[in-house]
Amino acid sequence: MNLNIRETISKEDSIIAEHFCKLWLDIGVPESYIKSNHRNITMEFIKEARQNLFYQGFVAEIDNLIVGSASCQLFTGLYPNVLKDEYRKYGYIWGVYVEPFYRKKGIAKQLTNATVEYLKTIGCTKAILNASPAGKSVYESLGFSLTNAMELDLI
Repeated sequence: MNLNIRETISKEDSIIAEHFCKLWLDIGVPESYIKSNHRNITMEFIKEARQNLFYQGFVAEIDNLIVGSASCQLFTGLYPNVLKDEYRKYGYIWGVYVEPFYRKKGIAKQLTNATVEYLKTIGCTKAILNASPAGKSVYESLGFSLTNAMELDLI
């Protein structure tokens, strides 16, 4: 297996968008719950994140075939950030996806490592992500830890 992990270029945003939708389907979200314009929403999000949040996408290629992808950017938070960057400049990793046939081969780990290394280069002090049930063991093996985030279903 000749695996290559590389940064994406903007013309590959549609691949990231496709993988992002597949990710939701894989974790059990019914297709009827996904907006019909999901591809445009994701591509617009990436465009804005690239301009404002140091967005970077990565793809995994085997013999020039893209089999996975991951994205990362600065995390702007859910509330005002009043802390100095040297204390709290978080990066956010999202959309880590590998095509089913290529799973369990370490590709998700390599994609995640690429995002972590990129976040380090832009000065992030921590990388955060939301793991799918299938992804938890991958991220734990890379040193990610469970946090104190809590949820309450309201519907």
